[in-house]
Amino acid sequence: MKISAQLTVIFASIFAIACFAVAIAGFTSIGELKDPAQISDARGFAMFWAFLGLVAAALGGVSIWMVKTQKQEE
Repeated sequence: MKISAQLTVIFASIFAIACFAVAIAGFTSIGELKDPAQISDARGFAMFWAFLGLVAAALGGVSIWMVKTQKQEE
């Protein structure tokens, strides 16, 4: 299955938004916790999803760069 560069940008954007939404929800829920172990786990969970969002945004940026570079060469 081939996926075009434009479709990759769309998928990466949707995935990045979803990841950042989960990360924000995780960071905002930390204030409700009292146990230090749960706070640490929640922070790690939120940081993991923020990292995934950054990776998706970076891959989307690379795809945008590839689309623009290819159009300029043609």
